[in-house]
Amino acid sequence: MTGEPKMQKVKEKPKSELGGVVVLDFGGQYTQLIARRIREQQVFSAILPCTASLEEIKQYEPAGIVLSGGPSSVYDADAPKCDPKVLALGIPVLGICYGMQWITHTLGGKVERAERREYGRAHLKVACGSGSEGSHLFMGVPESLRIWNSHGDHVLALPAGFRATGHTENAIAAVEDPKRQIYAVQFHVEVNHTERGTELLRNFLFRVCKAEPKWSGAAFIEETTEALRAKVGHKRAICGLSGGVDSTVAAVLVHRAMGNRLTNIFVNTGMLRKNEFEQTLEMLRDRLKLHVIGVDASDRFLAQLKGVIDPEEKRRRIGREFIAVFAEEAQKLQGGEARGEIGYLVQGTLYPDVIESVSVKGPSATIKTHHNVGGLPEKMPFELIEPLRDLFKDEVRRIGRDLELPDEILVKHPFPGPGLAVRLLGEITREHLVTLQEADAIVVEEIRWAGFYEKVWQAFAVLLPVRSVGVMGDGRTYGLTVAVRVVESHDAMTADWVKLPSEVLERISTRIVNEVPGVTRVVYDISSKPPSTIEWE
Repeated sequence: MTGEPKMQKVKEKPKSELGGVVVLDFGGQYTQLIARRIREQQVFSAILPCTASLEEIKQYEPAGIVLSGGPSSVYDADAPKCDPKVLALGIPVLGICYGMQWITHTLGGKVERAERREYGRAHLKVACGSGSEGSHLFMGVPESLRIWNSHGDHVLALPAGFRATGHTENAIAAVEDPKRQIYAVQFHVEVNHTERGTELLRNFLFRVCKAEPKWSGAAFIEETTEALRAKVGHKRAICGLSGGVDSTVAAVLVHRAMGNRLTNIFVNTGMLRKNEFEQTLEMLRDRLKLHVIGVDASDRFLAQLKGVIDPEEKRRRIGREFIAVFAEEAQKLQGGEARGEIGYLVQGTLYPDVIESVSVKGPSATIKTHHNVGGLPEKMPFELIEPLRDLFKDEVRRIGRDLELPDEILVKHPFPGPGLAVRLLGEITREHLVTLQEADAIVVEEIRWAGFYEKVWQAFAVLLPVRSVGVMGDGRTYGLTVAVRVVESHDAMTADWVKLPSEVLERISTRIVNEVPGVTRVVYDISSKPPSTIEWE
């Protein structure tokens, strides 16, 4: 089995993905949030780089186009641009932040650097309210709103045909040309800090674009299943199954399309949580009735990681070794009773994985390589099937409920594909893995007992390559340090640290120091994403 990797999702676009909104990414930090907010209104949204061709945009038959924010200034020589013909397609356009500045600059208005940057909360005064002469975008909202800004440039002069529909104390904050159906705001309607932002977005979707709310889990399941059947034909597939919500939803979804031609493979890398290999195999086989092969490959993974400290190299080596294991198991299957070519590898890749791993949407930066995206080898023996590649975690959980998966899976905290390798900083050793597994088990137990497990996004331990002096049994110690990380989030794109009660933190710390040999210090991570990421590596 040979071939080049094919990283895209199934090419056929289901009907529910047509007639939605295309978001053109200029590198904004909230671009993915724009897409999520649109999907929350049951309207499909697809993110394309700002450099996407008109043909790529038209493939989605969009009811509307949104131009995202971005860190650049429109007058810079290397400022990101999209095809100006986007504004002449006859499709309603909404520019947000940089998007508003690009529209103004492109159509002959004036944008300059502001004397005073607007960042954070501000008050918007709506200039055109409801009524026959009012703005469709601001229909039904108060004349004064609290908004969230993040920009250093101001629009000083409007293009011909435009009118200002909102101002802050310092700048023009909203403009429109209703005849050409072009609307723009200087603030971020997609963030929770903007009052009535969802209503403004709904006005654009339903009053301006006349979009239909047909994006749903049921439609996704039905149409993805049909597209998969058409794609795979009579070939067979294997699925890299971990027991987490992402890979399990992907496995059950693909099983609907392929039936027994799908074989799931659960690999013990040696970097799973305490007792996870045995418990997960039992659950997948006995409760979900999936055909799962368990492979203990811990020795070979640890051998690959010997002496490796760089986190990106860890992820690359783990990604390559996963593919090697899958290829070997596929060869065994093809040589056994289940004959037929295995041409596909199913993965539970999600949209945040793609965004953080490879800069595929506009000029945004790569944050870290996920083992199942940017960590894959250049040449693979399989074509990838990633049915969840364009979804966020909360969307996957909703689809899992539609597929009637048990709550035990749906509420399970996310676990990184590389496992504890990215929670054990420095070189990976068996001794340190055991230490981390024990500490992590205590964190999860205490979070469960305190009633927080289903209320938070993730709770886990990190083993740091830091030793510090301690005192135990009247003697001096020089032990290891464990960091505890508990965050709340909706989609993993942003996250805040959880303010756990002091008694819960005290129990966690006391138990780890007393029950995990070699650990003498426990710290609590109080950083949010951004600027930090959820995982430490």
